[in-house]
Amino acid sequence: MARKTYYGPIVDVSFDGAVCQHAGECVRGMPSVFDTGKRPWIDPRQADDAALADHLRAVVGRCPSGALEIVERPVKP
Repeated sequence: MARKTYYGPIVDVSFDGAVCQHAGECVRGMPSVFDTGKRPWIDPRQADDAALADHLRAVVGRCPSGALEIVERPVKP
C-alpha cells in the first residue's frame, strides 16, 4: 500500500497502511479527524484553527509505527 495524503486547511496528514500497527492512538487522540467509520477515515479539515492543528500534530507525533506523518504547508509571505 502506498502512502496517501489527506489535505486540511492548515496541515496535511499522510498515512501508510502497510506500516500501521493499529494501536489506535490516532482514533483515541482526535476522533474528529480519525474516524474509522467514515470514508475517508482521516479528515484533517476538522483541524481548522491553530489550536486544533497543534493538537493534530501532537496526536500524529504519538503514532508508534510512524504510519502517520504531518505534512506542513509552506508559509505564505
